[in-house]
Amino acid sequence: MKVSKIFRGDRTIWVVFLLLSIISLVEVYSSIGLFAYSQSSGWPTGLFLKHLFIVIATWVVVALASHINYRFFSRFALMGFWISVVLLAVVLMMGGRWFHLPVVGQFQPSEVAKVMLVLFVARQLALKKENTDDLGTFLSLLIYIVLVVALVLPENFSTAALIFLSCYLMMIFGGVNRKWWWRLMLAGMLVVGVGLAVTYVRYDKSTQAGAAKTEQLLERSTTWGHRIHSWLKPNPDELSQENMARMAVARGGLFGKGPGNTVHARLMTQAHNDFIYAIIIEELGMLTAILVLVLYSFFYFRCIRLAWRCKGRFGALAVAGFGTMIYLQALANMCVAVGVLPVTGQTLPFVSYGGTAYIFLGCGLGVIQSVAADVYEEKKEQQEFASVESVQPGEGAIITDDTNDDKQI
Repeated sequence: MKVSKIFRGDRTIWVVFLLLSIISLVEVYSSIGLFAYSQSSGWPTGLFLKHLFIVIATWVVVALASHINYRFFSRFALMGFWISVVLLAVVLMMGGRWFHLPVVGQFQPSEVAKVMLVLFVARQLALKKENTDDLGTFLSLLIYIVLVVALVLPENFSTAALIFLSCYLMMIFGGVNRKWWWRLMLAGMLVVGVGLAVTYVRYDKSTQAGAAKTEQLLERSTTWGHRIHSWLKPNPDELSQENMARMAVARGGLFGKGPGNTVHARLMTQAHNDFIYAIIIEELGMLTAILVLVLYSFFYFRCIRLAWRCKGRFGALAVAGFGTMIYLQALANMCVAVGVLPVTGQTLPFVSYGGTAYIFLGCGLGVIQSVAADVYEEKKEQQEFASVESVQPGEGAIITDDTNDDKQI
């Protein structure tokens, strides 16, 4: 069987995914040491093998999803959305952000919600394609998006912001009236800005007063305040993850110190996860780091290109949504590593240590490849028809009308 028959879809995206997977295996193996020893097992090889298994499993998931007609995901979107909402509500009532499952380990419902919400919003925009200018359409979508964001926000501000921004851009791609989303953007920026400012001021005052902990509406607000404070007023003498990442970036130079020659990953418990981009710079150099940025940018370009070429609205919007989400998450992680943004806790897609995020982003990538396979097959059919028509102009083939609702969604 040909490789192209197994890995259907956009070949360029497959190549990008392969390169990111290779970088992931190299850098996770190099940087996972301290995290492994902080665990009860203390066995880096065991955690690396788990990561290797997740990478392979994700490849299988993407390959399998690419063989499924993308319209099937539309039919599953509504049920998947409400399942993810229930999971988010349960984990929030339990006072955490993940479930601890046997064998699997930590399971984050927010990662499930990211995928399901994109599919759900894409489906709703496709079904309401004649009414996207209406305020009612805008508000009905906003209610569902805010519901998920509200359930994620108390424990994970950055993921909530990522979900909201990705779905917000999907509404733009879907043709929602600009006056509504401009107003939403301004209102959202105002709310987030005021909220972060209040959080920062509270943390700063509590620090000056010597208080160990302040009273707050949200338990996580102290963490947010600390991260903003550390970003705006970094303490160079503190042995923090952020300072270690900045030193790793400074040490890397253009060409890096070579794979396995990291120094700062030995001092960071999250070197394999939130700060892996800094370790890439330290070991492989700034040139490789720029290459990684180019890979994500080219991936996003291919996604937008596919979205424009897809005739079904659901497929086009799903590709735009997943492409935007993966690209924004990658940018957030890279900006944190080089000190442009405060710590967000976002992993580097398909590079950081594998887990729930890796697998479910793979599901999103599988949907992208399913849409790509459909686009290229349709293009091939059109080319074959054109060639037959040019050879036998008098025969005239009968063309069936595929523009029914299910086809176009």
